Amino acid sequence: MEIILKEDVIGLGYKNDIVTVKDGYGRNYLIPTKKAVIASESAKKILAENLKQRAHKLAKIKADAEELAQKLAAVETLVIPMKVSATGVIYGSVNNLQIADKLNEKGFNIDRKIILVNDVKQIGAYKATVKLHKEVSVEIPFEVVAEEA
Repeated sequence: MEIILKEDVIGLGYKNDIVTVKDGYGRNYLIPTKKAVIASESAKKILAENLKQRAHKLAKIKADAEELAQKLAAVETLVIPMKVSATGVIYGSVNNLQIADKLNEKGFNIDRKIILVNDVKQIGAYKATVKLHKEVSVEIPFEVVAEEA
């Protein structure tokens, strides 16, 4: 029996895959639990059309992410002032929130959750990675300097 999976099934396949299973498994488990539908000709055509439309949407989202990545790559080094001890160690640390605030000041509305920053606890130059898409990321240089009292 050929079926189209409506969600990921461990050991069988991923969402929108067309797989062959035994009749009892399909009729008694997969279809009643709405994990799959019978792969009729009309269901296959609907699946193909949905995948084609989704491909256009995904391509547009990726193109938008690449365009934003080019704009972000042109950003010069962000300067982040922090309170520092006499030995050059920062009180606290620099994290994705400070990077997001500085990018917001430059006119980029970037969600802080997509910014990856390693632990920054000393003065110096660092890089933060912004993951705009599954396949698109850009590195933002930033520098931590001592805040003047």
